[in-house]
Amino acid sequence: MTLLLLLCCTSHTVEISLFVLRMITRLLKKQKLSLCLLTIILLLVFSFFYYPFQPTHNIPTANRKQSAIGREKACFVILIRNEELDGIVSTMLQIEDTFNSKYQYPYVFLNNQEFTPVFKRTVSSLSSSRVLFGTLNDTMWGYPTFINQTYAAECRARMAEDNIPYATSESYRHMCRFQSGYFFRHPLLDEFDYYWRLEPYVDYYCQIDYDVFKFMRENKKKYGFNIAYKEHIETVPTLWNTVMSFMSSHEDITKTLPPRNDTLFDFVTSDDGITYNTCHFWSNFEIGDLSFWRSKSYLALFDYLDRSGGFYYERWGDAPVHSIAASLLLRKDEIHFFNDIGYRHTAYTHCPVQDEFRSKCNCDPAINFDHVPDLSCFPIYEAALLPPNNGN
Repeated sequence: MTLLLLLCCTSHTVEISLFVLRMITRLLKKQKLSLCLLTIILLLVFSFFYYPFQPTHNIPTANRKQSAIGREKACFVILIRNEELDGIVSTMLQIEDTFNSKYQYPYVFLNNQEFTPVFKRTVSSLSSSRVLFGTLNDTMWGYPTFINQTYAAECRARMAEDNIPYATSESYRHMCRFQSGYFFRHPLLDEFDYYWRLEPYVDYYCQIDYDVFKFMRENKKKYGFNIAYKEHIETVPTLWNTVMSFMSSHEDITKTLPPRNDTLFDFVTSDDGITYNTCHFWSNFEIGDLSFWRSKSYLALFDYLDRSGGFYYERWGDAPVHSIAASLLLRKDEIHFFNDIGYRHTAYTHCPVQDEFRSKCNCDPAINFDHVPDLSCFPIYEAALLPPNNGN
């Protein structure tokens, strides 16, 4: 009898359930099983067949069907620490309310340490979607062998003297390098074509009544953003020149790229390519096509940047790296501004200002960041979309 109960409690297959029922029938015929006990066992079989005991993140991908609601091969990607649980709970509740309760796309949680049982149990309870958990290996998180760690420490100390944000943080640099060149290579993302990056302690304000991933695919969009910001130039003093060096030394890559006038080149430089104007898409919110980051051109660019040492000898962020790459390697019509997704990260908010969004969004358009002087790069983005005037 103990064996029968264990089979009922640990199995999810039809074959096992039928086997258990056949055994019960035989015992009944031999009058070795009471009606009361039979009722209990049948309830167990029913419960565990329809409500599997294992959490969804432990069910192999191959055994699960694509959602009937959200049909794209897409997911949410969250790089997070266990201690940020409260922050991601808030984010998930808002994402479920504004979007994912309608489309049921899976969540992929990544961490450089093992997730705690409490973290897994809590976030898994917030959505009916599949939830996956992964850790990062030493290649994805940590110093590459070609980095001089003594020199890197000296560089951090100098940046601290200049009061540069995250000047002394090694983990912040590991994070920027991971987001720039490795998140899309994590095995848990192999099955997906599109992603939406989520962060803890952010706000989503607008009801989204369409599938953003389907929109990306049908409109051939590669990258989406909703806040354009300026970087601290002290964190990326040599980034632009390093990118230009890559472009000049990789003709096999550059000859395959769109013509300059078809790109957002003028979003990231205001002096015809001499310097970087520090404009970037704020990557704590981004929706993208993973094929772009997996492309030969981007992988070659990232490898060149990585080996230059700028992630550690300076403090290159993933936002300027992503933004410069997208602006130079993609056509401008492959980049999309998600105006209809209201969003806040730290002190900066994108809130749609058009009247049509007042019934969909619960944010104040008066605090919209898009046109804040000297901080927002959205006006530069809009100007870069326009065709060149050719001196007229």
